[in-house]
Amino acid sequence: MKELEDRISKGLGDQKADLVLKGGIIFNLITGDLTAGDIAINGDTIVGTYDDYDGKVTIDLNGSIVVPGFIDTHLHIESSMLTPLEFDRCVTPRGVTTAICDPHEIANVIGIDGIKYFQRASECTLMDIKVQIPSCVPSTTMETSGAKISAQDISTLMSHKSSLGLAEMMNYPGVILRELDVLEKLWLYDGKHIDGHAPRVSGKELNAYISSGISTDHESTDPQEALEKIKKGLRILIREGSVSKDLKALSVILNENTSPYICLCTDDRNPLDIAEYGHLDYMIRTLISLGVSPLAAYRSASLSAAQAFGLTNRGLIAPGKRADIVVIDSLENCKAQKVFCAGKLVDEEAFHSREDIADVGRFSVMAPHVLPTDFRATDNQEKTDVIGIIEGKIITKHLIETISIKNGDKVPDIERDLIRISVIERHGVNGNISTGFVKGFGLKSGAIASTVAHDHHNIIVVGTNYEDIAVAVNRLGEIEGGFAIANRGIILGELPLPLAGLMSPQSYEKVENDLRLLRKEAHNLGVSLEEPFLQLSFLALPVIPALKITDRGMIDVTKFEIL
Repeated sequence: MKELEDRISKGLGDQKADLVLKGGIIFNLITGDLTAGDIAINGDTIVGTYDDYDGKVTIDLNGSIVVPGFIDTHLHIESSMLTPLEFDRCVTPRGVTTAICDPHEIANVIGIDGIKYFQRASECTLMDIKVQIPSCVPSTTMETSGAKISAQDISTLMSHKSSLGLAEMMNYPGVILRELDVLEKLWLYDGKHIDGHAPRVSGKELNAYISSGISTDHESTDPQEALEKIKKGLRILIREGSVSKDLKALSVILNENTSPYICLCTDDRNPLDIAEYGHLDYMIRTLISLGVSPLAAYRSASLSAAQAFGLTNRGLIAPGKRADIVVIDSLENCKAQKVFCAGKLVDEEAFHSREDIADVGRFSVMAPHVLPTDFRATDNQEKTDVIGIIEGKIITKHLIETISIKNGDKVPDIERDLIRISVIERHGVNGNISTGFVKGFGLKSGAIASTVAHDHHNIIVVGTNYEDIAVAVNRLGEIEGGFAIANRGIILGELPLPLAGLMSPQSYEKVENDLRLLRKEAHNLGVSLEEPFLQLSFLALPVIPALKITDRGMIDVTKFEIL
């Protein structure tokens, strides 16, 4: 009650506020007005706006524009390859003050311990990390994961203060077919928030999916798909990750009428793209450059996001709201000059004052030692299912190609860009090895292997020859996971990710630099994709159409079956 009394008193100006920001221009996300005025803060809460205030500490903003902190409405922090604390240090200075994450990547490797690791991290970061509880570990029955999480397991994790709801329900066929284990998880969150994942789902099947209680979706890739979902009450999360680039296509549906039902998210974005382009700040300035009004863009980045997830205490520069504040140079540039999280200035001193947490998921790569002969594709039919990459998308084409059989083996055809793709089970469960073909990498020589393979995170590898494939795969076991590139029998480059084979304990600057060097090596081998590593990882995700591969074989996602 004393704290409540202080807020009221300082809002009245009877006492000095803890902090006053003077000389700023407040961008109001309700009216669209730009108005000069003071911002008075008590602890972590804004207590006054527009009027004159005195503060124990005063900061002059010199005419800069002030907007609410940005909210990333759906992401997997593991895909940044950084620990939660390093992710905080990487993106919070860009204005991201809330991140709604789904730790199902690490959960697929080490189970509940991975989720608890993120919950513990959320207690230490400057940004407010909300940890949704993964709904699909594993994502389907057509893959081998390192763990399984049941409805009973989920019930033990729900009460943590970082949790807002159930993370993306990826098994959309399971919802529509009313599978028991899916219904049990949905029922746990009946009346609560449930994130969706419904690529290309429409018509009555979409109606059924939404009827289960799901309220968001980040998988729309074209305007028609997104508009149908909005009309049916789903909140659309426009995504711009390192591979899934839907911002430009969906910008045409974002306006001041639709913005209350549209939010922004990154889903999977690596530190190299963050360094070169940005994070949500990049999305905002890109939207404005594409003709979206600043009010619609900034509203989607904060107010609409807060309302979509029931975060009624943020999303506006207004009394009673959490003091998540970004000071920017202009609405168009969206370059953060100062950032405040819960009333605390984000700077190196603030980062140094955070409590650290112990690493998890060490020694998680338990794959068999492989030989070149393990990657032969024995078949007696030249007609072949081939994964067709669509750059900038995680959806793929289901191609049919004729591939010659030589000595009982279908070998890679570099001239036609038909190269080997394989998945090796690495959790020590069964040692499965599957093989197939992929088109669209442009690889001319060597092999690229990774333990980042959504969502089961087995080893996935592409290569032009079996010897380099084996070298790259075996190297991942030696470095506890990550990325490795081999050519002519030697390792050209690697990025160790020893925390569950997904994250590095190093600084984001170190990971960014290593990834830059690794990408250069890939391009030197002929790879034509801007971001080959995350593009590779999504070829193993059997809940995104049309053709994918897991350790159990090639998956026809449209039919939801193993070929």
